[in-house]
Amino acid sequence: MFSSKDYSKMTLEELVSEEKKLKSQKITTAVIIGIIVGIAVYSATHKGFVLPIILLIFSLIIGSRYSKNLKSIQTEISRRDTVR
Repeated sequence: MFSSKDYSKMTLEELVSEEKKLKSQKITTAVIIGIIVGIAVYSATHKGFVLPIILLIFSLIIGSRYSKNLKSIQTEISRRDTVR
C-alpha cells in the first residue's frame, strides 16, 4: 500500500499522478483505520487491553505513513512549481 519512493527523482507528471493515486486511496485508508479502531474498541470492552493497544498503534502507523507520503509529494510538487 505504501512504498518509500524517492520523489526528488520523479518527473512532475509522475508526482501529480502519484498524488492522485494517494488521494484516491484516502477513503480506503480511512475505512481500514476505522475497522482497526472498531476492533480495538470492541476488544477493549470485552477482552482486555493488550490487543487494543497493538491495534491502535498499528492504525496510527498507517495514518502517519499515508499523511507523510502525501505531504512529501505535495511539498516536492510545490517546490518544483516555485522553481519555474
